[in-house]
Amino acid sequence: MPHSQSDTKATLSFSDGSPSVELPIYKGTIGPDVIDIRKLYGASGKFTYDPGFMSTASCDSTITYIDGDKGELLYRGYPIEQLAVKCDFLETCYLLLKGELPNAEQKKTFVGTVTKHTMLHEQMQFFFRGFRRDAHPMSVLVGTVGALASFYHDSLDITDAHHREVSAIRLIAKMPTLVAMSYKYSVGQPFVYPRNDLSYSANFMHMMFSTPSEEYKISDVLVRALDRILILHADHEQNASTSTVRLSGSSGANPFACIAAGIACLWGPAHGGANEAALNMLKEIGSVDKIPEFIAKVKDKNSGVKLMGFGHRVYKNFDPRAKLMRETCHEVLEELGLHDDPLFKLAMALEKVALEDEYFVSRKLYPNVDFYSGIVQSALGIPVSLFTGIFAMARTVGWVAQWNEMISDPEQKIGRPRQLFIGEKQREVPDMAKRP
Repeated sequence: MPHSQSDTKATLSFSDGSPSVELPIYKGTIGPDVIDIRKLYGASGKFTYDPGFMSTASCDSTITYIDGDKGELLYRGYPIEQLAVKCDFLETCYLLLKGELPNAEQKKTFVGTVTKHTMLHEQMQFFFRGFRRDAHPMSVLVGTVGALASFYHDSLDITDAHHREVSAIRLIAKMPTLVAMSYKYSVGQPFVYPRNDLSYSANFMHMMFSTPSEEYKISDVLVRALDRILILHADHEQNASTSTVRLSGSSGANPFACIAAGIACLWGPAHGGANEAALNMLKEIGSVDKIPEFIAKVKDKNSGVKLMGFGHRVYKNFDPRAKLMRETCHEVLEELGLHDDPLFKLAMALEKVALEDEYFVSRKLYPNVDFYSGIVQSALGIPVSLFTGIFAMARTVGWVAQWNEMISDPEQKIGRPRQLFIGEKQREVPDMAKRP
């Protein structure tokens, strides 16, 4: 067992006279200790009750660590604010997958391998034709990523480490192509094939925004901004979509199906759709002079108006990703000369209010990563409906790393949460004539 057992034990005693139960406590390298309750049911006949699993560690992991109170996010021990400045996205992918940062040679090989897998099977084109043009890109992604399993039978043996590696590379490499294709399909433009001479983020922008009729110039500032968005969203410990991927994977499902399940979970507005919701909120406010009216509604509990893109369930003081995203946001607006654009003016005015207004400050409703990444993506020309697709593209590496870790864990079991049953007890089925 990789975690170390502590000398202290937890003793659970019961007021109904049942014998007490001694439970081992484990220490991680950092973070809270955990009480091992696996033997609880056998010893006491009782389960624990924890809706949303907020107090339950579902696994041990070496990948990502979050301290919400300190505002800390570490990938394999490295702080996110250093990785976002010193590394590019594929270096970060390598780190998440393999546990260490690559040296120059390892990076070259890894980038080369990912680059060679960016093309999709030509037949995938026909899949898209089955969708309506106005389909949400996330529904297209759920369908097409799940369908990849039909094309790549040669790497679906999850017990084989090499197969798992090939599937991981394929998913990381092909996701930008699929996201760009779902965009091109929605606007009625021809699909653009990937180019092997471009970096991961530059290639994505090329597939998104170029057309056969003219050359597309890629700006380094904008590529760097996208790369940073991807790094900041690459993993986030055992959140809803990652837990979905792990739960799907615990049944032995193939990796493409597991990632499709993660995408389906990410689609929800409380998870991946938060940056989309933040930008839609800005559009609803409409102009700077409407901010006071909007703020008054937010403060009024009965109005039903929610502030999107502010505060965070995990980060209680600040979101370490938001600071970097804020810098990137200002760089992009500068590069594109968008400071006077009504939407961005509005966003910056709302940011100012949130950072100064006592109501927001006291409740720790600071602008979070979703607020800024929505603004940056909008400035890059990415439509709001695709924001969550970009999030899925960034998070694929995290999902794959977590899935791989789970499959390799000798203690891994099929997920099977328990319940507190509060329905009817056993009863007899009455004849039709006797039913009320």
